[in-house]
Amino acid sequence: MNVDIIKAEMKREEDRSFVGRTVFTLENHSSPYEITFFSKRGTEWDYSLSFAGEPGSEEQFLETDALLENDDDVYNLLLDAALDTQEIPEEVEEE
Repeated sequence: MNVDIIKAEMKREEDRSFVGRTVFTLENHSSPYEITFFSKRGTEWDYSLSFAGEPGSEEQFLETDALLENDDDVYNLLLDAALDTQEIPEEVEEE
């Protein structure tokens, strides 16, 4: 399935946690999605999936959520897109 990344960002909060998001579309899906990532240390990630704009098909949304749960390549592609926008390299962040 083709994934098209529209935009991504990752920020480090004052408490040193990470919050990022990636907006993307999937082939043959009618609405764009936004996945929000959160990590306390930048190693283990939680995520939340939502529509990026107007709500779309619930069936397609559930398909997308299942895809993220079962396909590490797609999940990592979206996470890496957000991580690649960081201004501080990960090696420097470990103190």
